[in-house]
This record gives sequence, structure tokens and C-alpha cells, in this order.
Amino acid sequence: MEIVMPKMGESISEGTIIKWHKKPGDTVKKDEIIFEISTDKVDTEIPSPADGILEEIKVKEGETVEVGTVVAVVSDSSKPTAKPVQNEEKPLEETPAPVSVAQAETESIPNSSSNEQINNTDLVEVEMPKMGESVMEGTIIKWYKKQGDKVNKDETIFEISTDKVDTEVPSPAAGVISEILVAEQETVSVGTVVAKISVSGKVPSEIKTKLPEQKTQPVVQKEEIKTPVPVADKKESSIKQEKDSGVGFLSPLVLSIAKKENISFDELSNIKGTGISGRITKNDVLNYLENRKTTSKISEIAPQSKTEQAEAAKPAFVPVSSTAEVDRIPMDNIRQKIMQHMINSRDTSVHVTEFIEVDMTKIYNFLKAKRDEYLQKEGVKLTYMAFIADACVKALKEFPLMNSSVDENTIIQKKYINLGIAVAVEPAGLIVPNIKKADERNIVGLAKAINDIAYRARNKKLTPDDISNGTFSITNYGVFGTMMGTPIINQPEVGILGVGTVIKRPVVVELDGSDTIAIKPILILSLAHDHRLIDGMIGGKFIKFVKDKLESFDPSSM
Repeated sequence: MEIVMPKMGESISEGTIIKWHKKPGDTVKKDEIIFEISTDKVDTEIPSPADGILEEIKVKEGETVEVGTVVAVVSDSSKPTAKPVQNEEKPLEETPAPVSVAQAETESIPNSSSNEQINNTDLVEVEMPKMGESVMEGTIIKWYKKQGDKVNKDETIFEISTDKVDTEVPSPAAGVISEILVAEQETVSVGTVVAKISVSGKVPSEIKTKLPEQKTQPVVQKEEIKTPVPVADKKESSIKQEKDSGVGFLSPLVLSIAKKENISFDELSNIKGTGISGRITKNDVLNYLENRKTTSKISEIAPQSKTEQAEAAKPAFVPVSSTAEVDRIPMDNIRQKIMQHMINSRDTSVHVTEFIEVDMTKIYNFLKAKRDEYLQKEGVKLTYMAFIADACVKALKEFPLMNSSVDENTIIQKKYINLGIAVAVEPAGLIVPNIKKADERNIVGLAKAINDIAYRARNKKLTPDDISNGTFSITNYGVFGTMMGTPIINQPEVGILGVGTVIKRPVVVELDGSDTIAIKPILILSLAHDHRLIDGMIGGKFIKFVKDKLESFDPSSM
């Protein structure tokens, strides 16, 4: 009987084998868990469809295959027909290929402190993972292990940030971190080897000499280089640099920037590295370039002697540090991405913002009376956001142009509604995961979905699919007590709804033909829309539609 990669949802086209709970030759019973998979939507365990023997495993741990692919074969015979794998010794003159991540198995770590040379077959290469179809690179945010540390399989060893999501990366095998090749804050392409793990637990002597606690390298006299060096032209340059220039290890990305900007080794040696073991990172080089530009402008304004230039340049080369008066804090990767995204939106869309007041009395009274009941019955805490999201979805159906994007001179009008919900992430982050097919959910379903994506956003559990293909967004700055705001459109969408806090205020109401003052829970909504496509008429009708739906809420509709 062939076991295939199951289809875990309408939009799921592939899955990744996370773990095999059985090995070839093992007896399995019907409904017994035999392997575990991960998809864009969910991680789950897969049971055996029948009693028998696991005859063959066709897809290894860590491999991703399309839905319907045969991943294993279960035989109903009492003995496996597949031949056992024999360990063959390769001739000494052959150079065995490195073990892939998918081939690594969980093994106990031998207690070995010897400095003997290890074989390539002992090493497991850890690569920068691909976190989405359009993700081509990632940045190492933090290493949880250092060279020489023991690791268990599936233990977190480093954290990465991409255009789509931040996530922790587990170890593909048990062993010892033999080598770390990419420092914190460095950005590399998907598939780049970032570290190596010795599954035997041995660490070669040439690696051990690089460990921070064993810094015994002699001081090398720096070689003076008077002209800019094309530092990335030859492979030997990265090998010779530590010996000849005194700048230490430089990553390919740093070398590339240095070559492009004509930074010599002599200049690189003056840059203080903030990476592992004092390595120079991408941000260190970019900060140096920015400071160099500032110094250049100073010298252009007032030509000075060399002594005067040196003194004038000191303020421009303030290191990333704190003083009594100033804290210089480098932006983390998330903050940089938010900054770039906001600038892009500002420079792309013609922002117009409209405001409207909403009387939330009916929903306020409903929540006051029924919130605890729904918490017990449905296991979800109802808030204003679920009702606002529901009204917004209905408005998008009524005004589909608001559910569009602009591609040069073409309008791309979406027939599906993926509703983005902005989530604040401590300490200073922001991400907008979206609820897929939000138009197929009722108020309770939307409440559950909002709670789910908020929880996963704050616990680094989002997938690239969660934050892609959004069609319209809502941002709730009212949760912090803010009454109103002017949100920035989440590209490539053409509108975003801003939600303020609900405050009881005195308002004028008509009662029996006469005006009177009453206390009402009032919400101020703001709609920022792209004036390239959405004019004031559509924008005004859209936000008025949302207001009317909220004010006319009928408890019987629940």
C-alpha cells in the first residue's frame, strides 16, 4: 500500500516531512502515527492506513514534496521485501560528499575532546532556509549556540529574519557546532551554508583555534594598502585577508559591499565589528559608509589641515554605543523592513484619509450581556474588532473596487477577501497577517481567526502564507487608547481602516422630535485610501456603509 503526501487544505500544494516515527522494517498498526508533516497551514501527524510493515521510505526528513507524492510503502506481509541498507566502505582515495541535512539522523553525541581531523561525511551543513516562494535571502538575527557547543536535533540554534517572517531555525541533527560561517546581522541568499554540525562530536583543530575562548593568534603587522583593492575578485582574497590585512574573517556580502564602495583593507581594519568574535557585519560597513559621507560633506564646507580634519571627523564617527547624553541604537531587521515598507507606501500611494463617528451602543450592550456566555460556549473572547471586521468584509463586497490593487495602468480586482489585521509585536515591531477568505466567516469565526493570528504573530509562529496576498487591512490603534489616526496603506492594497478606542461621550440625539444630550459609546473610524484609484465618493460611501452596519447590529443575527 502506497502512502502519499496528504492534501491538508484547498490551497495546499506541498508538504514537508518533519519526522519519521518509524523506520524501514518496523511493524505498524492501522491508525498508528508513522510520520509528521508541515505545510503552509498546519503541522500534523499522519497515521498508517493499514496494519503491516513499513517496507520503504521514499521521502526523507526535511524534504518537501507535492501533494499526492508517494512518501512510503507499507507491506501487508510479515517480512519486509525491501533490502536492508548496507554500510559500504568507500576507497580511501575517494572524497566522500558532505552529508545533506535530510540525511542527518538523531544520534547520541560521543564524549570527544580530541583535536583530530574529522571527515566530510561527519559534517551536516545547515543552510539558510527558504521561507516562501518569493523569499530569496535571510538575515541571521541571533545565534543561540556558538562554535564547540553541543546541540540536540530540533533544538533552536539560530533565528532569522526575512521579508516575510521572523522565525527560529532548529538543528537538523544532534552533534557539535563545528563551524559558524555567517555572523549575526549578516544577510545571505537562501541555500547558503551558514553553519556545520559534527555529528560525531569531534571538532577539528583548525576550527577550535577560531573559538572565542581560544584566541591565541599572534598579532600580525597590518600591510599598508594605498589604493582601493577589489576585495572580492579572487577566492584567495578571503583566505589571505586574515593573515595580511588584520581585518579578520569577512563574509562574501561584506566583501561585495567593500568592492562596490571601494573600501580598502586598511579602511576595513578601522571598522569595529559588532558580529560574532568581533566580525565586521553588513550594518557595520553601511554605518561606516554613512559616516564617511558625513565627513566628506564637512570637509567640502571648510577645507582644513590634516590635524583639523581629524578633529572635525571625530563627531562623524561616533560608534554604536551609549554616552551620558546620547544612545545610538542600531535598527533591528524588523524595524528596517517596516521603515522601508512605509517609505515605499508613501512614495507609491496618494493617501487620502476620511473620518466618521460610529455609535456603538447596540454592540456595547450586546458584549456587556453576552461576552461571558460566548467565552464559555465558543471558547473565544468577543471584542469590538470582530464586529468591525465583519462590517468591513460586507463593505468590501458592496464596494469591490476597495478590494483591488493597482498594476501600472491596470486595476487588479480581487474576487476573494483576505483581511489583514495589524498586530503590534514587542518591543517595537509591527506585522500584518491576514485572515484568508474572511468573507466565508461569521463574527465568531472572525473573532477566533483574529485571536489566532495575533497569538502566532507574537510567538513567531506565522508562515509566509499568513502575511501574503492580503487584499485590505485593519489597524486597531485604539487598543492603546488612541481616538483617531491616519494609517499608512499596506502595499499593494488601496485602503486601510483605522480603528480608534471606544469612549463614552455626550452626543446630541433626537428623541420624540426634540434634540437632547445623551451619553453614548462612540468610535471614530478612519479610512486611508489610495486616490490613484479610490476617489472621495467611493471612500465616503465605503466608510459610511461600515458605520451603518455597526449601528444597526441585530443580536438575533448571532
